Amino acid sequence: MTVIGVTGPSGAGKSLFCSYFEELGCLHLDCDKIYHSLVDSPSECTRALEAEFGASVIRPDGSLDRGALGAIVFAPGADELRKKLNKISHAFVLSEVRKAISETDKCCAIIDAPLLFEAGYEKECDMTVALLSSPELRLARLQARDSRPVEALRARMAAAPEDSFYSSRADITVINDGDENKLLDAAREIIGKIK
Repeated sequence: MTVIGVTGPSGAGKSLFCSYFEELGCLHLDCDKIYHSLVDSPSECTRALEAEFGASVIRPDGSLDRGALGAIVFAPGADELRKKLNKISHAFVLSEVRKAISETDKCCAIIDAPLLFEAGYEKECDMTVALLSSPELRLARLQARDSRPVEALRARMAAAPEDSFYSSRADITVINDGDENKLLDAAREIIGKIK
């Protein structure tokens, strides 16, 4: 089993890139989706988040109010609160990632994690890939997929590290300029290296 970690800033195109790996036979572990599955109903994770951030981040049905939590952790100067959120959520997500990898019969797994290095998930990987894209393309992608105001999207983008943070840590850097064929070729090339 080869484990490849894919990371990069929000809007870089990680979901599309990782879907190509999935088409090529890899298990795709989307850490954002795993997180959402953990907080969309009452769970150990939501209880831990409530204990840290208060009842205002929990809906009456026991699920996480991601908007309320986002307003807290993406506010200017909220770096320490964001670190607390990440510490709690990463532990729960990593447990699910390890379980899925242990149960699959596929020969390759992709850990799709925006905070791959911050969470320490790179320790689970045989290879890491940074996917980068221009701020303009990133914002356009975020606007297309998200109904949040542009100011909120820009705040989320501003909270991400510089591109050099990703490229200096990853084994491979791929630039997504919007050409889907080039992106697919990059995925094929990476798979070719591990076969």
